[in-house]
Amino acid sequence: MPAYVIVDIHVHDPVIFEEYKNLAPASIKAHGGRYVARGGRVETLEGTWKPTRLVILEFDSVERAQQWVNSPEYREARRLRQLSARTEMVVAEGV
Repeated sequence: MPAYVIVDIHVHDPVIFEEYKNLAPASIKAHGGRYVARGGRVETLEGTWKPTRLVILEFDSVERAQQWVNSPEYREARRLRQLSARTEMVVAEGV
């Protein structure tokens, strides 16, 4: 069953975040993931949520998404993201 990692990123250090953006894609691909949305225009249709930079990733399963986020391949990118941005991240099982 597919799984979707949904990330709301508030960047406070764009220079370091650029380094993150260069490293993250290879780690995602290595774990069978793909970008569904990545930093494009976001419009609130209902409620008060106003994401700054929204990213949606698709993986084959919740387990694969968990393997990716905790992987050695993602470790350095994750460190850079945490240094350069405040992040809210969830994984949701698809249908």
